[in-house]
Amino acid sequence: MAVLDKIRSKGVLLVATVGFALLAFIVGDFLNSGSSYFNKSREVVATIEGEDIDIKDYTASIEQMTEVYKIETGKSELNDEMTTQLRNSVWESLVNEKILNAEAKKLGLAVSADELSDRLIGNNIHPLIQQRRAFAGENGQFSRPQLVQFLNSLQQTPTSEEMKQQIEKAKSYWKFWETTVKNSILQEKYTTLISKAVNANSIDAKMSYEGRKVSVDVAYVVKPYFAVSDSAVKVTNSEIKDRYNKEKEQFKQEANCGINYIAFEIKPMKEDFTEAEKWINGLSEEFKTTADVAGLVNSNSDIMYTGKNYTVKTVPSELNTFAFAGKTGDVYGPTFMNDTYTMARIMESGIMQSDSVKLRHIFLLPKDEAKADSLVAAIHSGADFGALAKKYSAVKQTADNGGEIGWLQDGVDGIDKEITNSAFSKGVNEVFTIKNAQGVQIMQVMAKTPARPKVKLAILERKVVPSSKTYSKIYNDAKEFAAGMTAEKFESVAKGKGYLIRPATDILKSTDKIADIPQSRKIVQWVFKSDKGDVSDVIDCGTQFVVATTTEINKKGYKSVEKVTDQLKAELIKDKKADLMIKDFSTQLAKTPSLEALATTLGDSVKEALGVNFAAYQFGSAGMEPAVIGKASVAVLGKVSSPIKGNAGVFVISTSNKQENPQPFNEKMEIMQLNGRMSYSLPYTVIQDLKDKANIEDNRLNFF
Repeated sequence: MAVLDKIRSKGVLLVATVGFALLAFIVGDFLNSGSSYFNKSREVVATIEGEDIDIKDYTASIEQMTEVYKIETGKSELNDEMTTQLRNSVWESLVNEKILNAEAKKLGLAVSADELSDRLIGNNIHPLIQQRRAFAGENGQFSRPQLVQFLNSLQQTPTSEEMKQQIEKAKSYWKFWETTVKNSILQEKYTTLISKAVNANSIDAKMSYEGRKVSVDVAYVVKPYFAVSDSAVKVTNSEIKDRYNKEKEQFKQEANCGINYIAFEIKPMKEDFTEAEKWINGLSEEFKTTADVAGLVNSNSDIMYTGKNYTVKTVPSELNTFAFAGKTGDVYGPTFMNDTYTMARIMESGIMQSDSVKLRHIFLLPKDEAKADSLVAAIHSGADFGALAKKYSAVKQTADNGGEIGWLQDGVDGIDKEITNSAFSKGVNEVFTIKNAQGVQIMQVMAKTPARPKVKLAILERKVVPSSKTYSKIYNDAKEFAAGMTAEKFESVAKGKGYLIRPATDILKSTDKIADIPQSRKIVQWVFKSDKGDVSDVIDCGTQFVVATTTEINKKGYKSVEKVTDQLKAELIKDKKADLMIKDFSTQLAKTPSLEALATTLGDSVKEALGVNFAAYQFGSAGMEPAVIGKASVAVLGKVSSPIKGNAGVFVISTSNKQENPQPFNEKMEIMQLNGRMSYSLPYTVIQDLKDKANIEDNRLNFF
């Protein structure tokens, strides 16, 4: 059985212990070759800390991660969104690896071959390896024999081109995790080293303790900023500019663009639904009577007919009642739901079959095929199947375990149908043979799960899609709009035709998707080659045609004051409201220094925040109010405070019920707790800081 089929089916493949020398040879081979880059070309997708990254290497890494994802999830097809996510994941991993390696080299940090070997197959196996389902035993937990089996299987001599490809994919899978583990170990070393320089000290410990030592209950009145109209204050352009200059460092930006665009959705027209209905009705009678159901379905349906059996759980929900209440030959439909026409025909009902079967085998190469009949006869006469497998089977990995292959699931793609059909039709301990170009397999059923009801169903399903005529019409509409279009006419012509104009701002070179448009990278590539006011030709985005005009082009640096005016104006309005409210509160408190009286004036009630201390993150139900928490921590008990400018409004407080933590100060414990909290964020913080300071030239836009 192919290596990757073993992984995907989570089969139990136990083998005898392989000597350490063999393991060292296998892993050593990968240690020497796993991290090397191949010949570079002039096509540079990125330059990271002075090192050029060739597009071929980057693409190979994407293909490798794609295969890893398929193996890990069992999925064979990826949608556009997942493909984009994997591509971005490869980019992030590549950047992290190059930056980390550069820093580690400066510090003399490295991962030796012996160290990596220990974490891959030694006595200290890394969690990343232990968590792989490919190396899990029958109980779902990590199995060292399973890992040994996997590594040993990579050294098989392929007997067919398909087997060769499977082994190559499995090697790539292992190489990926080998590299990932190596980078993880290196990052652990680097982070451990850096952490020694950012440990908490005695002053930090004392501050942390003192911050939690005293708690008070706080009664308060708050007037939210929204209670005062924006028109009550005035903000000038000079004030906005002054605030911008003070906060300019907050407004750093990467190069970005903005567009207005019109999306022409490619969806079926009325004529397409009419044609689809005519088509399904024309097939209806033939579907009911034809002897070649597979040919008819596979020539016309979105769902291929493979003869698979459906259970109550796997049959489409709308066909459940029909499938298990009907009899062989019954036909369902045609029906129309969710833009899809469906017909179904019961090919066989009343099936009682297991979901899984456990097998063992003896594999004979063509030169030994003559022994098959004698071996089968010996087994029927009571000979030990396992002993015969160890002696005669050509597949050493299973032979060492008495020929055991593991559990085979019904309906799994990629498994030889002849094996599947025979295995599920036989009883426990029954023997059968399978012959093909590779040799003869003598197989025996070891165990089966309990049988349950199933039905063989042929489903003819066709989703209504745009015809070529519809596709051409929508494209021509988009082309007609784009032809000779200018930025000045874009809005007026669009409105005249009833088209909806949508804006998209802050488009970065790394932006993968604009709004809900699939394959949006085509738009991103166009806009970064355009000038302000340019209008695109028709951009084909899969399910939509897009015509766009560039509305803004912003260089790397700082956002303009105009770009952040609304934000700055809102901040200034809030500050000025606070000044008015503080002045008003101060006047009222001078007359009646009482929270109850102030609350009555506001038409509100006095609220409470209990157990407030200097280390608190939240101020009762008011949320994040650090200024109020700070004032409460040092306020005189029972005294009404002066107005406090908070995040959500202006507060007036009064504290009571002061409580002190009786636990004495333990400097060692405080430092340990502070370092523990820091350890969670430090790895990310360190890598992010290195990335912010790194010299990275990202040319992906030229390729994707």
